[in-house]
Amino acid sequence: MSQFKAVIFDLDGVITDTAHYHYLAWKALAESEGVHFDHAFNENLKGVDRMGSLELILAGSSKTYSMEQKLALADRKNRQYVELIATMSDADLLPGAVEALAAVRAAGLKIGLASVSKNAFTVLDRLGIRDRFDYVVDAALIANSKPHPEIFLNAAAALGVAPGDCLGVEDAVAGVASIKSAGMVAVGVGSPDVLTQADRVIPSLLEFRLGDY
Repeated sequence: MSQFKAVIFDLDGVITDTAHYHYLAWKALAESEGVHFDHAFNENLKGVDRMGSLELILAGSSKTYSMEQKLALADRKNRQYVELIATMSDADLLPGAVEALAAVRAAGLKIGLASVSKNAFTVLDRLGIRDRFDYVVDAALIANSKPHPEIFLNAAAALGVAPGDCLGVEDAVAGVASIKSAGMVAVGVGSPDVLTQADRVIPSLLEFRLGDY
């Protein structure tokens, strides 16, 4: 029997990988503003919300932007991203994702999603798994992005579970920090050399076992 009452998953990089779509959309925007953008730069945007990501990109520009201009650029990036994710399907679920969700449900635990994406519901619908979650927190419901703990605390409160009874699953450094700051146990999906703050690190959800935590 699991010691937890709920498991709260991140979306991008854990359940599915929309990183490539974000990369293409951000790269197009950055280069339109004369800012060099590559995969190394893109790593800095992991776990960062849209406006935070935009600020990091525009810091490399020689131009000065008003808030109105920044909002317009963020909207342009999002429109391109939405066009790209419209092609997604259940084939885009990462290995082990469906099995992990099923295992959590079979154990009688509640399931939450904590995603800083404003398109989380669209992605879930495209993947066909929206009904697998008891509660979804996206960017529209929070004031502070990861690594602030708000998004995971919001999910726990909505699920009616104390933070200490929750297991959080993340692939980004900022996400793991958010889980730990919320007082939860953190499972990192990725490299233990990168996700050093996680309580346990697994290479993918194929290795997700409730009894291990």
